[in-house]
Amino acid sequence: MEPEKERTGRTPKKGRKRRRAPNKPVGASEVMRDRWDLEERQQPEAKKARLSAVLFAGNREITHGQLCELLKRAVLGKFSVPKPSGCQLFHQNHLNNVVVFILQGMSQLHFYRFYLEFGFLRKAFRHKFCLPPPSSDFLADIIGLQKKQIIGDLPKEMEGSLPSSSSEVSINLQNDPIVQKYGSKKVSLTRCLLTKEEMKTYHFPLQGFPDCENFVPTKCCGSVTDNSPLFGLDCEMCLTSKGRELTRISLVAEGGCCVMDELVKPDNKIVDYLTSFSGITKKILNPVTTTLKDVQRQLKALLPPDAVLVGHSLDLDLRALKMIHPYVIDTSLLYVREQGRRFKLKFLAKVILGKDIQCPDRFGHDATEDARTALELAQYFLKYGPKKIAELNLEALASHQELEAAGLEPKNTAEVVQQLNTSVLECLDSMGQKLLFLTREADATELSSSKNCQTIKCLSNKEVLEQARVEIPQFTFSIVQFSFEPFPPNLTEEMSKRMRIKWMEMSTVYAGPFSKTCNLRALKRLFKSFGPVRSVTLILETHQPHLCIQYEILEGAQLAIESLDGILVEGTCIKVQRPVTELTLDCDILVNELEQDSENQGTIYLSGVSETFKEHLLQQSSLFLGLEAVILPKDLKNGKQKKYCFLNGEGGPPKDSSLALGQEDRKALPQPVPRHPLPHPAARN
Repeated sequence: MEPEKERTGRTPKKGRKRRRAPNKPVGASEVMRDRWDLEERQQPEAKKARLSAVLFAGNREITHGQLCELLKRAVLGKFSVPKPSGCQLFHQNHLNNVVVFILQGMSQLHFYRFYLEFGFLRKAFRHKFCLPPPSSDFLADIIGLQKKQIIGDLPKEMEGSLPSSSSEVSINLQNDPIVQKYGSKKVSLTRCLLTKEEMKTYHFPLQGFPDCENFVPTKCCGSVTDNSPLFGLDCEMCLTSKGRELTRISLVAEGGCCVMDELVKPDNKIVDYLTSFSGITKKILNPVTTTLKDVQRQLKALLPPDAVLVGHSLDLDLRALKMIHPYVIDTSLLYVREQGRRFKLKFLAKVILGKDIQCPDRFGHDATEDARTALELAQYFLKYGPKKIAELNLEALASHQELEAAGLEPKNTAEVVQQLNTSVLECLDSMGQKLLFLTREADATELSSSKNCQTIKCLSNKEVLEQARVEIPQFTFSIVQFSFEPFPPNLTEEMSKRMRIKWMEMSTVYAGPFSKTCNLRALKRLFKSFGPVRSVTLILETHQPHLCIQYEILEGAQLAIESLDGILVEGTCIKVQRPVTELTLDCDILVNELEQDSENQGTIYLSGVSETFKEHLLQQSSLFLGLEAVILPKDLKNGKQKKYCFLNGEGGPPKDSSLALGQEDRKALPQPVPRHPLPHPAARN
């Protein structure tokens, strides 16, 4: 995407007015989206289009659908389509044109193998994301050619908030994510339960997990049937010196009767009551003597052996309770949404049940009301089945709500539906424009025959490039496709193997010499403070002992070298360096280029972050006024947050890191490599 006369990599002007994030850990993405909206309203003088990533991103992978959303937003602008998920496009109206380059036959492996040769490519394209493996028709996916389906009637409950439509809309429920997961027929209660694997994926507390050692099981180990009792559960939390802790629990039985509603005194000092969400104040909690252990005992006594707990984002409630329960229905996952997103409880309550909850004129959330709502949503799903839910077209309604919140209201429901499912080609056609498609003659696709597409077929990649220089300025939207002969499988495997070895050697440091009486345990702690360590090996073949430390990530090794090389340890000056092999001869040049990469500029690597890092960051967000994204990597095996992260934005590190990050959040340095440098090719499938 090209802004007028300048690429998107421009650093925005300093001195912007920014809204300070509240000193309560509200939903991270909501905080950042509010800030984005404020920026667009307050900065009319910033005339350059640019992208920004979502705060607290778990990784940098986007789906083909998300890419299509972004392209449609770039074409039509914010007045016509909802915000794309995964990123924000600022000042779309200042885009001259949109150009999509496709390099067929090339992969991430080639990019990093020939990283130094791709200098211009790296400067021209500031943001880098991973995509899933391409489908049989990648082009159709990213411009939305295959999205011709949508649903019928809208729920009566939404009348008054969503315009009704007299026009009929074509229907294809098979593509609805709820139908894809559960089928179209009614499902049993046991089918709605989260499996153990799903509970693991969505970070529910489970027996035997290292972060659940002090959690209390509910002792519900009976056999669950379709007649097992359902209980709605909701908890409210506050922020203490140790993180989030329970302040209120509500449990509702199937008839809607509240069987438990208790205020709870946290064990640690409260630093924020989160009143606007919990409704809890210091005055309310002062006389309370009930503790977490009291609540745990009471809950264990109330629940029958085959009880099924129902809640919205129930993992957070169980973690606040520090309890483990094997049978759960999470309505945020039951009502499946596209691309892994989740519908809010308030939205589902209005659309499905026709009731208003969490009203702004009320003092915080009502835990009993939220628990009852989650229970009723589960009962509705069981009673009417997935097909009925799919016919409500939740995605269209949610998008309508986003447009309405922005002060934009589509004329009718058919228009809402159409906006979600229209292709980039149709978007351009509605503006009286065509798409330019440049490709080699041998690589022409269905797109070439589309009436809204101006296709130019060339004999070679060189001719494609020459034509692109001439034709692109005349079109709003262009797709330029180059094709390369793929490497033979054996060569690709060998290249992948050598790149893994190269990255491993660049992430390894040798340190020494140390005295023969050195404290090995203290040395290991020292090197682990710079990043996650795969292994530490003591080398005794030399006159004095040395250590070989292999880090999981390149940033850890680089930080150790820059921090420890040449310092005195127990009276001896040590050397910290990488091994010298044929694969690391150019590592200094490569690291320098990685540090200068446009994506990595303004990025800070933090080692030793605690589990409450997000809360610390949101509490003191005024120290990170330019913050645009926080990448919090997770362990692929257990789903736990790793003890390092990346901060990305205009501003540098805070002046007082200990104040901003707490005692456990320590080291910082400019990030020298992308978040996911070289995943194994097999891991992409």
